[in-house]
Amino acid sequence: MAQDTTVPKLNFEYWLNKAVEWGQTTTLQSQQDVCLHLPKLQEFLQQIYETLKHMNSVAAIQRFPLIGQLLGRLCWNPFVIGYDESQKTLIWCLCCLYSSEPQSPVELKANSWIRTLLCHLLSSSPWGSKEADTSNFISVLGYTSEDYYEKLVENMVLSLVTQLRGNRLTGFNIQGRISADRVYTVSLFCVPLITLPDLTPLLEALLTHHGSKSQEVLSSEFLEAVNEAFLRKKIAVSESAVFSLWLRHLPSLEKATLDLLERLISNQTTSLEEVVCIIKDSLLPKASCYPAIFRIVDDIFKNAVLETDGAPKVMLIIQVFTQCFVQAHQNDNKQHKFPLKAYFPHRHLPLVIALLKHPFDLPATFWSQHLKHISDMLKAAVEDEIIRSYADLFETWYLFVHFGEWIDIAAEQVLKSGSKSSDALLWLLAFYYNPYNENHQRIQTMVETRAVCDHLKMLFSHTTLSITDLEAAASRMTDTTQPCTKHLIRHLLISFLLFSSGGHKIAREFVSHITEARDATHEIFASLIRTAYRLNHFGEKNQRTIKLVNELLQGLTFKI
Repeated sequence: MAQDTTVPKLNFEYWLNKAVEWGQTTTLQSQQDVCLHLPKLQEFLQQIYETLKHMNSVAAIQRFPLIGQLLGRLCWNPFVIGYDESQKTLIWCLCCLYSSEPQSPVELKANSWIRTLLCHLLSSSPWGSKEADTSNFISVLGYTSEDYYEKLVENMVLSLVTQLRGNRLTGFNIQGRISADRVYTVSLFCVPLITLPDLTPLLEALLTHHGSKSQEVLSSEFLEAVNEAFLRKKIAVSESAVFSLWLRHLPSLEKATLDLLERLISNQTTSLEEVVCIIKDSLLPKASCYPAIFRIVDDIFKNAVLETDGAPKVMLIIQVFTQCFVQAHQNDNKQHKFPLKAYFPHRHLPLVIALLKHPFDLPATFWSQHLKHISDMLKAAVEDEIIRSYADLFETWYLFVHFGEWIDIAAEQVLKSGSKSSDALLWLLAFYYNPYNENHQRIQTMVETRAVCDHLKMLFSHTTLSITDLEAAASRMTDTTQPCTKHLIRHLLISFLLFSSGGHKIAREFVSHITEARDATHEIFASLIRTAYRLNHFGEKNQRTIKLVNELLQGLTFKI
């Protein structure tokens, strides 16, 4: 059906003259004249809107050249914007005139002018205006300013939310969904007002609204502003709205992930519980239940590993994030839950399942057997040339890196296990610290650490030890030229000090001796903080060991 676009020119001229007249005088007679004409003016404004909503901004201005002057003057008249639906109608008329893709300096200037008017229409409230005329008018109606404007904004937001959800909007006689251009304009209009609590329902409706086309219907300025406000705790929106934001706007997801990384790297806490709280509070583990989000976040973490050459703190962050994600996935009650292979689509699924098995879902007596199973699968993939490139090898190693709790348990179990499983566990640790095996470096690492491991196993049950008993192992750590061998021997020594019969008595002195180098301090700190979290939360209530770990962490804090 053809739309009626006839708005008599005489009406524009008549109402423009009236608006000029009302703006020039503030006598009681002029105020009475405004009030007398308000019902007819509102009817005229609604007629304008019904016409404009079917036109683009350029065509509207060409057809009605006086419309800018008229709307501009009416927006600054407190009696007009305070009457019934007039403020809401003015906002929608201005939105219709806004150009979503300005092509000329004139259109850019017009957009800027419209944004100013839109901001003014909402700022005539307890957040901004103190105009006496407005206050007098409100008091005549029997309202306080707070009540009046709160209801006004509430109604406007409800009106917009209703349109975005595609329901019938009483008062405007609009059926069906709002057009993509209007959604874009509304999102842009919200940018300077995002932190106002009254607009939260509108923000959520916009973020969860998807048009019929594949292109993005919200302005990038709006998406970036919402993300920034959320990250700075300036707004409180629903989880579903945040997830929708990150699913539809990659830069916002990337910024949220990088922001989390920066906060965690700069955090000097000795408590992994605090790290867990920061990670969970970011909502990224829950959001990562969407495979598309998980893979983006994981790629950013992967780049962080490459850029920092596997810095201990970055590895720790990835491992704790993975634990939080796995927990969120297990608690996800969605009817259509994504299978685990959706998150690791190119990896060997039995290996993924084995790594995802939490250590404390198994009896401690089965740990060594389970680790041997993991080691056998990794070794088969690496040494049987299933992995044919450095890229594939890195991806397999990076998958293993996610599950740091198994690394720590392997370093503990290799000192307790028999020779058969000990070889498999030592290979697993060597692979973690040296995945590439260039010039047989991993084999050399195995040879050097085997001697250390055998020496520590011999001392493991001794109740009385001295520093000199560990000098042979420590000298191998200093003599080797391979950094990966140093890392592995250091890990074995820390496990020995924490879990052997006599290690506690010499732990403080020995740790002080081997943490003279700054990189060693960070590495041992990360190992200890993981161990403290594991002992505190997963059933191993060895208070003596927990106390020792906490004392060692406190001592290392001053060295970091």
